[in-house]
Amino acid sequence: MKHTMTYLDTYSMDPYYNLAFEEYMLTHRLQGDILLLWQNDNTVVIGQNQIAEAEVNLQFAKEHDIKIVRRTTGGGAVYHDRGNLNYSFITDVDEMAEMTMERFARPVVEALQKLGLDAEVSGRNDILVNGYKVSGTAQRIYKNRILFHGTLLFEANEEMVAGALQVDPLKFQGKHTKSVRSRIGNIRSFLKDDMELMQFWGYLKKELGKNCNLRQEIITAEEKRQILALRNEKYATKEWNFRHLQQFDYSNKRKWDGGILEARVAVQKEKITQVVFCGDFLSKTSLAELEQALVGKTFAKQDVQNALCQYPLEHYFGGITMQEVLDTMFLFDGSR
Repeated sequence: MKHTMTYLDTYSMDPYYNLAFEEYMLTHRLQGDILLLWQNDNTVVIGQNQIAEAEVNLQFAKEHDIKIVRRTTGGGAVYHDRGNLNYSFITDVDEMAEMTMERFARPVVEALQKLGLDAEVSGRNDILVNGYKVSGTAQRIYKNRILFHGTLLFEANEEMVAGALQVDPLKFQGKHTKSVRSRIGNIRSFLKDDMELMQFWGYLKKELGKNCNLRQEIITAEEKRQILALRNEKYATKEWNFRHLQQFDYSNKRKWDGGILEARVAVQKEKITQVVFCGDFLSKTSLAELEQALVGKTFAKQDVQNALCQYPLEHYFGGITMQEVLDTMFLFDGSR
């Protein structure tokens, strides 16, 4: 017997509303499988641990009326417009070993392959067609639920993608391609039989729901009221989208296999008063609790390691290891 999957449409192009909608579904609908397909107007969506000023060409964004919004998943900044189609899966967390990017990306890859495309999962969180990136993905865990989402470049404006994003040069270390524009591709340009984006939307919905009973629902008036409140009080605020970072005594940035990690540490009388971890690493949960746990600890490698040992670091830093976190934090002073 096929299981049931709920399909929801946000009926909005507003990025603040759409991300609020997605978060609300993750945190309030705590049973069953959910699929969302949605679009944003011109927007840069930054990862939860990124600094907007470092990732976005703010002048370009202002000139082209591009919104900037922070999501609650890790990974890097992505550009959305009406040439993109975004997908979100929400389901129960099974064994953590099963909660892989490969598992969730496979249905999307198979749908692309059925269109005759040479699609594959690649690297930490990408889907490629003919070697070009057409999708970046990320995950978040909330209680017993997991959100996996990604964006599909169908016919995105590549000039806008290249103009809006300011990519850290570290990201291209060891790669032959040295710009965003040379790495990305649009799905439509690879299709053997052309289709419009709305046709692609319908096709993808059908393919992602083919192994289940896909049941379309409309949210209640009360759900919409709460989503709008979350939009206005969180996602549309400068406080959420633009972190105010104080002056730090120490900062260092390193590129690891698991992504770019930057550590900023404020210290007073050898005690940590604030620590912030930034980067495009694939965290599955907010780092706030972990960062707070380091406050008051002596700024010494062993003390920090002892504190970090209390936490499942793969949830916070994705593929970045304990040793790599320590090496990032304590490169400032070889005597430490």
